[in-house]
Amino acid sequence: MKTGPLRGRWLPLVVLVAALAAIVASLVWVAGSTGGSPSRSGPGPMTGAVPAGAPVRSFADADRAVERFAAPRNLHVGEVMRFSNGYYAELLDPAGRRATEVLVDPGGTVRLEFGPAMMWNTVYGMMPAPARVATVGPEQAVGIADRWLAGHRAGEHAGEADAFPGYYTIHTLDGSGRITGMLSVNAATGQVWYHTWHGTFLGMQEHPGSD
Repeated sequence: MKTGPLRGRWLPLVVLVAALAAIVASLVWVAGSTGGSPSRSGPGPMTGAVPAGAPVRSFADADRAVERFAAPRNLHVGEVMRFSNGYYAELLDPAGRRATEVLVDPGGTVRLEFGPAMMWNTVYGMMPAPARVATVGPEQAVGIADRWLAGHRAGEHAGEADAFPGYYTIHTLDGSGRITGMLSVNAATGQVWYHTWHGTFLGMQEHPGSD
């Protein structure tokens, strides 16, 4: 796969992230009754990207690329998904809890995922706020996601809610239970953010210690 078109698609998203705080109301849906540096180790804001070490053509390649990003932060690779626009991976902390999410382009560059991982993650995001209280539980998050999908992506429904610091990420499924994409639900506000940048789902790989 050539990397040029992919980077061309992702570059505008990187530029737009800086403006998301100002226009977030147009990008998310609020549930009406919810109530609500690459060398850094340990928890804390993540910035920058790990440059390509080698092209990524398989899950094994993706694992190696993500580990270069994760290891200096005392994190490790969890679930890895392949999409038409590149790879997505969960990062887990030493206790096996989900820490954050990253993207890998076909050239091998790894960066913090756009959207919720940057803006909502209360430990590893751009604006950490560990004191923020979660008012939305995982079952509530699934219900919020289903209501959003019913109004915006007919024929899809929510899978299980995977908890990250400050939010949940949920696979979206078609009528036969096959993965179609993913969205996130803010654990404090109930806002929904659909992940529009992945493309078509192609496959998934689980790692020991991820659930």
